[in-house]
Amino acid sequence: MLLFLLSSLAGTTYNVFMARKVAGSTPRIILASASPRRVELLGQLGVKFDVMPLPVEEVSPSHLTPEEICQINAYRKARAAAKKNPDALIIAADTIVCLGSDIYGKPGTMGEAMRMLTRLQGRTHLVLTGVCLLHLRVHRQKLFAVSTAVTFRHLHARQIRGYLSKIDPLDKAGAYAIQEEGDEIVKAIAGSYSNVVGLPIERLREELTACGLAARR
Repeated sequence: MLLFLLSSLAGTTYNVFMARKVAGSTPRIILASASPRRVELLGQLGVKFDVMPLPVEEVSPSHLTPEEICQINAYRKARAAAKKNPDALIIAADTIVCLGSDIYGKPGTMGEAMRMLTRLQGRTHLVLTGVCLLHLRVHRQKLFAVSTAVTFRHLHARQIRGYLSKIDPLDKAGAYAIQEEGDEIVKAIAGSYSNVVGLPIERLREELTACGLAARR
């Protein structure tokens, strides 16, 4: 299924969206996410949108790469919202943290969060965000993923416990938030900062601008 989705993407994905805008029928934009961080980031692009989070089970098939996993989960979220709003342009995203072949989603407990940060400390990992733009009525979609390298400081158990006491890690991939006391644990990043927060606005701006839906800088 994912291979079909990836192979079906073409450079003309947004032609229909642009034609609808020229005709005065700009599609309604819906962000399919409960994340206040993604709401804030999308708002920076100067577009009007509604928020509609839906419960969608995230999957992590062992035969897929991390890049494919975050994209397929973004698609699943977008598809769920699109079924209820076929005339809207749905934006959905999924962020994961990976260290080598190990994938870190949201921890289920504080103990798991502690174990995640213990593994990540002193090392460089990747943060990948898959994004799906889906307009079901006109059968158009766009899938892409952006990665950022994040290097953690060397941390002792006491430092990790102190950091976790200041945030809620249970709703965050990798059990941390770079925008919340991030200087305590993050030494350096290479790539998009907003991608680590949860939405790569630089790439998303390019895609929305291409279809006339984002304010140009």
